[in-house]
Amino acid sequence: MAILWRHSALAGRHAEIGGELEDWNGMGTAWFYDNTPERAKADYEAIRTKAGLMDVSGLKKVHVVGEDAAYVIDRGTTRNVEKIGVGRSTYAAMLDERGLFVDDCVIYHLAVNSWMVVHGTGTGMEQLTKVAAAKNCSVIMDDDLHDMSLQGPVAVDFLAKHIDGIRDLAYFGIIHTKLFGRNVMISRTGYTGERGYEIFVGRKDAVHVWDNILSEGESMGIRPTQFSTLDMLRIESYLLFYPGDNSETFPFEDGTPAGDSLWELGLDFVVSPGKEGFVGAENHYAMEGKERFKIYGVQLSDGKMDQMEMYARVHADGKDVGVITYGLSSELNKYSVAIARLHPSVAKSGTKLTVVQPDGTELAATAEEMPFYDKDKQIRTAKG
Repeated sequence: MAILWRHSALAGRHAEIGGELEDWNGMGTAWFYDNTPERAKADYEAIRTKAGLMDVSGLKKVHVVGEDAAYVIDRGTTRNVEKIGVGRSTYAAMLDERGLFVDDCVIYHLAVNSWMVVHGTGTGMEQLTKVAAAKNCSVIMDDDLHDMSLQGPVAVDFLAKHIDGIRDLAYFGIIHTKLFGRNVMISRTGYTGERGYEIFVGRKDAVHVWDNILSEGESMGIRPTQFSTLDMLRIESYLLFYPGDNSETFPFEDGTPAGDSLWELGLDFVVSPGKEGFVGAENHYAMEGKERFKIYGVQLSDGKMDQMEMYARVHADGKDVGVITYGLSSELNKYSVAIARLHPSVAKSGTKLTVVQPDGTELAATAEEMPFYDKDKQIRTAKG
């Protein structure tokens, strides 16, 4: 039985609509409001066509403050902090000394000598704390700060009724403002591939903001969405989920210790050009071109809509060449797609594959570049 040591102020609201809290990152999280295919489909389509509100407070919010804060961020992550202005954020990764992935995060530059790093289930906070040792810097986890994610095409229309200038907030921008009379920080970020916003609010005001968004937004199609909806959205948007797509879940057959390179995960773009000196940098650069596998997309052929299952094997020319991590069958977008860990020789668009489900069923498929949805990322970065 999991020990829940973190608690969302919204737990009562989740329970009222059927949410059974399960552990994610130490916090009771509403993975499901109604664990049925119908609910999953409705929540997924709500975010793709209207908007959904989700409690993602289980993410760890870590403040890094003090004279040496920028140094700690620069040393502990793959991004060049000099390029992140106050009021901006960016997506980054953290590596271990081997140069292998241990966490991803969003870095927020809140003010001079004040940063916030938001990360999931990896060892991001531990990495920052280690780097901050003997520095003029404090690393403080903040569970008073709650994070609710409003994602979908009508999210900006809803917020525009309350916040002047929200339409001008750029992708990965930050604004400090009031919403329903409460102090909030809103960032144009999310984990869905849609135009969306994360609303950071103190514990005492979280229920007030949550309730008002849902009551006023109902007429616009805004609904509460269960946490598991993220798996459906992220698959077609090429958003990885640690450790779900990693070797911690899919061990190497030769017994090699868990740990994947950014080159293998397709995340090498999160290293600022020419950056050196971050944890694992030398080993990261040395692994380029030595990929043991590549994260790549798989799509069923001929419009088939069977869902590719986790742990399904992938074959090419009669040889086992990989494994499905997560699959999605979308009636809305009329395809069945999946994220896979493939041998580099077949991780090329158009390669013919066979997906062998855990029950032995064989499905014709092809390797395809990701993302499947919003390929040019025009939706999530749209202006106005």
